[in-house]
Amino acid sequence: MTSDATTRDLHFHFDYISHNAYVAWARIHDIAAANDCRVVPVPTLFAGLLNAHGQLGPAEIPAKAWWMAKDVLRKTALLGLPLSPPASHPFRPLLALRVSSIDTDDATRRRLIDGLFRAIWAERQEPASPEVIAKVASEAGLDGERAVAEANSDAIKQRLRDQTDAAIAKGVFGVPTVVVAGELFWGYDDLPMLELHLRGEDPLDRERLAEWGKIRPTARRRRPGE
Repeated sequence: MTSDATTRDLHFHFDYISHNAYVAWARIHDIAAANDCRVVPVPTLFAGLLNAHGQLGPAEIPAKAWWMAKDVLRKTALLGLPLSPPASHPFRPLLALRVSSIDTDDATRRRLIDGLFRAIWAERQEPASPEVIAKVASEAGLDGERAVAEANSDAIKQRLRDQTDAAIAKGVFGVPTVVVAGELFWGYDDLPMLELHLRGEDPLDRERLAEWGKIRPTARRRRPGE
């Protein structure tokens, strides 16, 4: 998960709780290969992002959750990607995120993340189960029980917190988010814009963007209970 911080590193912030992260993970490697980039996966706690920005998660808004279920079924059907409802949702993704943050080589980490996404979103396995996570880690080439034990260490717990805090400092507010040279692309649906950016064809007008930065709020939505 270390990086040489080149402009061609695609920092892929993800949480297993997000089905859109599952779908984007299935596409990001082809995008990277086509543009001579490297994917740097960054496990990031979605709940931490929500708390930092004062947001509700999609699963906490029933109408949005139902719409997103249809949306992801459409996307995975077009991609030919297997998808099943998870065993529970929302669920606790901490152990899966922590085990994905332990020190290992890039190829093993990719197999591990592949396996965990597949277990949760295609095979309906229990995402918080140490036994499931150890099994997936072993299939990826790690010592599964040792990997789970390391994931439960104070050092790795702190590493996940640090990764999430660093994401917030960069302006990340949701998952998946790809960050390349300080530019953020949020969600599976923003991947076409990422591709344009990588090809030097970003349609963003920076001068017009500056105008948006001058907007000041003149009203505030009343919050429940006020």
